[in-house]
Amino acid sequence: MKLNVPRIAPLSDGELSREQAEALEPYFWGNTSNLMRTLAHNPEALSRFTPWVSYFCSRLMHLPPRAKEIVILRTGFLCKSGYEWSHHVNSGKRAGLTESEILNIKRGAPAGWSPADAVLIQAADELLQDWFIADATWAELRRYYSDKQCMDVVYVAAFYAQLSMVLNTFGVQLDEGLKLDPDLKPD
Repeated sequence: MKLNVPRIAPLSDGELSREQAEALEPYFWGNTSNLMRTLAHNPEALSRFTPWVSYFCSRLMHLPPRAKEIVILRTGFLCKSGYEWSHHVNSGKRAGLTESEILNIKRGAPAGWSPADAVLIQAADELLQDWFIADATWAELRRYYSDKQCMDVVYVAAFYAQLSMVLNTFGVQLDEGLKLDPDLKPD
C-alpha cells in the first residue's frame, strides 16, 4: 500500500450514475469491493476491463489455481500492493497454499519449494525486474507447464502488476474484513 487514504473514493450505490451501474452490472453488481466501486468512476474503461479480468477468475485459464495464486501473490508483493496481497492470501489458501508457503512467497526464496513452484516465483521476479523471462527460466517453466500455461504465467504477472499500479496510485483501501500485511504498510 502506498496511501492511507484513497485519491479516488469508491462510489456508494447512491452515487452511481446509470452508466456506472451498467458498467458494474455484468460481473460485479452488488459487489461492495472498493476496487470495483473505484473503477466505476470511469464506466467506459470498466466495461472494457471486466471481460479481461473475468478470464483470470474463470476456469478458462490453463494455469492450475495454486500456481496462479503463487504468481499473483509474488507479483502483488513485489508491487507492494496491500490490497491485492490481502485478497489473494485467502484465495491462495483456498487453492492449497499453506501459511508457510505464503510467507516464503514474500521472501522469494527457492528453499522448500518444488521445482515447479520455485520456477513460478523466479518467473514473476524476472518479469517484474526485467519485463522478460530469461531463457533458462523459460526452459525450466516448459519442463512443468504447457505453452498455454506458460503464457498464463506471463498474463497473470502482467495483469496483476497493472492492477497493482491502479490500486496503489488510486489509493484503493482494503475491503472490510481484510487485514493489511505489516510488510506492506504505507511509508
